[in-house]
Amino acid sequence: MKTTGPQRPARGHGSGSTRARLLLVWAATVLVLFAAASVAVVRTGPAPATGFLALEWQPRDQSEEAAGPQPSAAVDLDTEISRILSENGGYRIGVVLADTQGGAPQAYGDVSPYVAASTAKIITAAAYYHLVETGEKTLDAPMGDFDVSFQLKTMVNNSSNDSWLLLMEDIGYPQLIAYAASIGISYDPEQNLVTPAEMTLLLKQLSSGKLLNAEHTGELLGHMQQTNNERLIPAAVGPDVTVHHKYGELEGYVHDAAILSSGGRSYALTIYTWGEDAGSEARLGVIHELTRKVTESLFGR
Repeated sequence: MKTTGPQRPARGHGSGSTRARLLLVWAATVLVLFAAASVAVVRTGPAPATGFLALEWQPRDQSEEAAGPQPSAAVDLDTEISRILSENGGYRIGVVLADTQGGAPQAYGDVSPYVAASTAKIITAAAYYHLVETGEKTLDAPMGDFDVSFQLKTMVNNSSNDSWLLLMEDIGYPQLIAYAASIGISYDPEQNLVTPAEMTLLLKQLSSGKLLNAEHTGELLGHMQQTNNERLIPAAVGPDVTVHHKYGELEGYVHDAAILSSGGRSYALTIYTWGEDAGSEARLGVIHELTRKVTESLFGR
């Protein structure tokens, strides 16, 4: 005889199995609810000072990482330099800045040729060291009352015109012109005209070791520190910025050309100026203000 309705489960172990399954489901539900509550407590509780949550992976901005250290955005350098130039229209001013490790230079103001004054002594120094490296000259050869090494140091560190003349005559003007051309500078020592961009290029090549070997690079840079005139670019930088520079002052021209280094970065900065007031406090103030804006932008100080 068939039945047409649902069948009742058989008594015995089948009924016990059903109750066991219900108990397991109930226990699992309780465990899930407990775990969820525990996670909520951890997520919303106070962050531990040094717990594992502080070490969780966070997404990183890969574009910033690839770009490396960036100059401070606190100073809009183009705007600031343009403002300084416009506020000092009575002077002829040319500013060129370049990263010594590469990239196009930034130029501001009048960057046509200037009488380079004593900044061009770096061209003569580099040319002479180059001749030493090619074996045509030696640093211990007699020159004047001393030797070549002494004259190089005195020319750069004390800006001696006598030493400059001795060194240029020993090199020979045609050879000096040819050397300058070989490093990208159009230079005639009798006219002594250089653009701010050419001087910046010279400093960039010197700093990066492209002009001279390591020994002579270090020696020349050493002569460019603690010179007999530190009142231009060096006077406007902080103690954590290293300056190697060569100044020049002559008949209304007041210049400084420097390598600025800090935190593993270095830049070549040339500031050329001309005006009727020569080395006045006002002229120094312009050079100082330009230098401060550059260092604030590049190094954040």
